[in-house]
Amino acid sequence: MDTQGRVEGDNSGNGKVDNRTAREKAIDEWLPITSSRNAKWWYSAFHNVTAMVGAGVLGLPYAMAQLGWGPGVAVLAISWIVTLYTLWQMVEMHEMVPGKRFDRYHELGQHAFGEKLGLYIVVPQQLIVEVGVNIVYMVTGGTSLKKFHDLVCSECKEIKLTYFIMIFASVHFVLSHLPNFNSISGVSLAAAVMSLSYSTIAWSASVKKGVQPDVQYGYKSKSAIGTMFSFFNALGTIAFAYAGHNVVLEIQATIPSTPEKPSKGPMWKGVVVAYIVVALCYFPVALIGYWMYGNAVSDNILISLNKPTWLIAMANLFVVVHVIGSYQIYAIPVFDMIETVLVKKLDFNPTFMLRFITRNIYVALTMFVGICFPFFGGLLGFFGGFAFAPTTYFLPCIMWLTIYKPKKWSLSWITNWVAIVFGVALMIVSPIGGLRQIIIDAKTYEFFS
Repeated sequence: MDTQGRVEGDNSGNGKVDNRTAREKAIDEWLPITSSRNAKWWYSAFHNVTAMVGAGVLGLPYAMAQLGWGPGVAVLAISWIVTLYTLWQMVEMHEMVPGKRFDRYHELGQHAFGEKLGLYIVVPQQLIVEVGVNIVYMVTGGTSLKKFHDLVCSECKEIKLTYFIMIFASVHFVLSHLPNFNSISGVSLAAAVMSLSYSTIAWSASVKKGVQPDVQYGYKSKSAIGTMFSFFNALGTIAFAYAGHNVVLEIQATIPSTPEKPSKGPMWKGVVVAYIVVALCYFPVALIGYWMYGNAVSDNILISLNKPTWLIAMANLFVVVHVIGSYQIYAIPVFDMIETVLVKKLDFNPTFMLRFITRNIYVALTMFVGICFPFFGGLLGFFGGFAFAPTTYFLPCIMWLTIYKPKKWSLSWITNWVAIVFGVALMIVSPIGGLRQIIIDAKTYEFFS
């Protein structure tokens, strides 16, 4: 991994010399993250929406049912505020060293924690998140395609989920060869529009159905222990819903920057727009879905709404398109890491062939794992706790504290510690709930079903 923050003398405008060799320069222009730096601020808006509004939004009413009204609304709102704050920190820290840009999450980690430790802290977590999301999205994409097929053609012969996951993966065998973030901005824009659309369908169709006659808002499980575990699982689901931070520096790296006009201006504009869209997607779906169905809501709100058929079929298709975009946004930083290691450490030549082989292998692996383990809901809570909570809720705060060293008991110091405590608590409790969910689901589950 290239750890010396590179100085861009050619376009940074601060007259620093570009001290990269010709080979390094060629490699940087070939790697997916650093190759094109001419993105507009609205690119960052829809990349962030695509990265953040996951299919997790459809699980929010179910999470609300596990949390209840008070805690549910509180956790949703606090998460929104905390993650917006940590996102702001990441955007600020992207160029805090004059003349350097931290283009990747681990480069920032290395600046905060040192060369070796930074890599060991950030890279495993980032990989768990990005690869985890890609696997889960393989399953989501396949499941939504299957639901679309079953709704449109209810008389047809049953087709196994495995085949739908393969159909979904086939798209990525093509799209994965788009070289960098800017080249997928079209896919990403479509995905962002879709996420807003299916969220709107989810809550408006719920409103149309009205409050169900025998609706109940109490906790579903009869035992206190069951209630506690599902409470934990719901926290993991919500943590998963706000996880766009793993790719935020990589997105910001595509925005041009000069000392007069640093990239954080346009990037922050994009983030604010993205967060407003996120609120418009999350809050109505979570609150209205729970309000209409109470604790009987399914862990995917679209399943609770099985009529009108054409609308739900359309919503499922929207989910597919959105997940296609999200998969790519999370895959690009992984491709970047793989390609960096191959080219810089193992001295492969940066060619199309290398890219073609590595990316196809990656897509095939995520597809295979997705086919083997399609227990969707529990996996989210499990991964959500392990890796999403740190990278989203408290790693940025810890970096901020180590780098800027704010005074004890100052506002910045207190805010960061509150976020850290909140994040650590999430990290501890949600995998517990998620693991229990997996165990319960696994009883009824065969591999490759």
